[in-house]
Amino acid sequence: MAERYDCIIIGAGPAGLAAGLYAARDRFKMLLLEKFVPGGQINSTDRIENYPGFERISGYELTEKMQKQTVAFGGAIKTGAEVTALKKLSSSDIEISCDKDKYLARAVILAPGSDYRKLGIPGEDKFRNAGTGVSYCGTCDAPFFKGKSVVAIGGGNTALEETLHLCKFAAKVTLLHRRDEFRATKVLQEEFVAKSKEPNTNLLVKYSTVATAIEGKDRVESVRLKNVKTNNEESYPCDGVFIFVGMIPSTGFLKGFVELTDDGFIKCDFAHLRTNVPGVFVAGDCRVGAAMQLATATGDGANAAMMLKNYFRDSSWWNQPAGGGL
Repeated sequence: MAERYDCIIIGAGPAGLAAGLYAARDRFKMLLLEKFVPGGQINSTDRIENYPGFERISGYELTEKMQKQTVAFGGAIKTGAEVTALKKLSSSDIEISCDKDKYLARAVILAPGSDYRKLGIPGEDKFRNAGTGVSYCGTCDAPFFKGKSVVAIGGGNTALEETLHLCKFAAKVTLLHRRDEFRATKVLQEEFVAKSKEPNTNLLVKYSTVATAIEGKDRVESVRLKNVKTNNEESYPCDGVFIFVGMIPSTGFLKGFVELTDDGFIKCDFAHLRTNVPGVFVAGDCRVGAAMQLATATGDGANAAMMLKNYFRDSSWWNQPAGGGL
C-alpha cells in the first residue's frame, strides 16, 4: 500500500528546498522528490552575489546548506525519483506515481523548475558559466562584466529589459536579433531604441543577425555572427554572451492534471500559489508570472508551504477569492 504523507514536494531546487524546510518545521510528514540531485540550475552557478545574507557563495554550497537545513528539521529527500503522473483520488488524497513507486499526499507542492532555452550552438555549453563568459540572466551576472564588452541575444520583453540592465555595468553591449523588429511591447521598444540613440551610448543593435558559434580558449573571446539576409559572417570580439531566448518549464508530466499556459507554465493565483486542483500548490520558476530569481523562488517555496495550514484547517479555503492569476 502506498505510504501517505501530509505533503509531497516535487522538485528539490531552491523553491522545493525552501518549501521542504517550512513544511518540516511545521512538523508535517513530508517528502521531497527530486529527479536528479538537489539544487537544480543553481548547482552550475559558480558565483551568487544577489542572495540575501551571502556576499558571495557558489550554487553548490548554497544547495548543500539548504539541503542540510531541511533534513535537520525532519524533512525527507529522495533523489533519482522522477515523477511521471499525478492523480486526484479523493478530496483528501492525491496519488503521485514515481517510476514503480506510488505515494499518497494530502497536498502537493509543484516545484519542478524550468531551464533556459538554449541556442544549441558550438561553445554555448563549454562556456556556460558567468566565470567563463556565457550567462542566461543579466540581473544575476551583469556585475561580473563591469567595464567589459558583451553580446546579448534575443528580441522579446525579457531580452530588452535584461540588455538595458547590462548597459548599467558593461562598457559595450551589442544586442543581436534575427528579425528586423523586436517582439517586445511598444513602450519597452521605445525605451530601448531611445537608449541606443543617446550620445556616446554603450548600446549597439545588430538586426537580422544570429550567433552561430561562441569562440575562445579558456573563456569567451568572440562570437561568430551571421547576417540572415546577406549570409555574411564575421568574428565579433567580446568578453561575454548573454542569451535571452526564453525559458522551458519542466512540466510535461503535468499535462492534463493542472492547468498550464500554452508555454507550459503552471497557472495559479499569485497570492496563495493555488492551482486549479484543490490541494495542489506551485512554487518557483515553473509558475506563470515567476520572476526567475533565486530569492523569489525560495520565497515562493516558503509561501506555498505556509498556505498548507489554511488548506488543512478548512478545505473550503481553496475556493475563497485571492485576486488575479487563474
